[in-house]
Amino acid sequence: MKAIEVTEYGDSDELAVVDRDVPEPDAGEVRIEIEAAGINFADVMQRRGVYPGGPEAPYVPGMEAAGTIDATAEDVDLDEGDRVVAMLDRGGYAEYTTANAQMLFPIPDEMSFEEAAGFPVQFLTAHSCLFEWGELEDGESVLIQAAAGGVGTAAVQLASNAGAEVFGTASSEEKLDLATDLSCDHPINYTETDFRETVEVETDGEGVDLVLESVGGDVFERSLDAMAHFGRMVTFGVASGEPASAENRRLLFENKSVRGFHLGQAAMHDPSRIMQAVPELTEELTSGDLEVIVGESFPLADAAEAHQYIEDRKSSGKVLLKP
Repeated sequence: MKAIEVTEYGDSDELAVVDRDVPEPDAGEVRIEIEAAGINFADVMQRRGVYPGGPEAPYVPGMEAAGTIDATAEDVDLDEGDRVVAMLDRGGYAEYTTANAQMLFPIPDEMSFEEAAGFPVQFLTAHSCLFEWGELEDGESVLIQAAAGGVGTAAVQLASNAGAEVFGTASSEEKLDLATDLSCDHPINYTETDFRETVEVETDGEGVDLVLESVGGDVFERSLDAMAHFGRMVTFGVASGEPASAENRRLLFENKSVRGFHLGQAAMHDPSRIMQAVPELTEELTSGDLEVIVGESFPLADAAEAHQYIEDRKSSGKVLLKP
């Protein structure tokens, strides 16, 4: 089979097309013939070698893939031909992959493989950050960094549907238009406007109740400034590559709190806390109350181009690879 391999840590040109044996499922696993694989910024960080606990090169990246089951282990009660999407440790950038049967989600008939591949990481991250970790309530305000990205487009919809006032940042008018279409109340072009100023004006100087932060560095610090007294932040990424920290004295005197979220680690240590959102999310996606925003799709062989597209901040919604 064809697969994409990170030959060694580095730039996007370290992604190479290779031939590998079709994998066989171990106990508790299925094999999936992949129709669409999602790309996440975590894949980029792993490829650079800066992702804590990331795989050692060489390896096949890819944390989510949608397709059809074509083989199962004897202890798995699933059928060949079932349409599923899987959360993976790695291995999604390929024509076939194996997956833990307990980390699969059936794909509703109304959902395409492309939409399904944009569901697990994005929507489970957004839902967990907003509600399980962020404790967002009706009538509160939330600031979503990178509101036109994969997680951002999911978070804007979920927050708006929950009755929140939504602030969202993006880098272009096209991305802001997308966020607005998804019911972002206050779209902010961070290349032209300091988001703190917009938050201050629109909240009468109070700040927002919740921030979803995935950038790190100076954006993390300024997000703290934009928070209300008793405000919460959930940080779930370091897209800038610059880690940040909050001074405990500041948190103490401003009564602000910061929580970290990592989907893979959370699913490993308390899977029920993550997976409990799946039925609700599936129902809302099937009914049309939520939408997976699929951006660009690239052939599997163009994985390097797809990574560079994301790194150049050209992407909106979910970027996919299609074998």
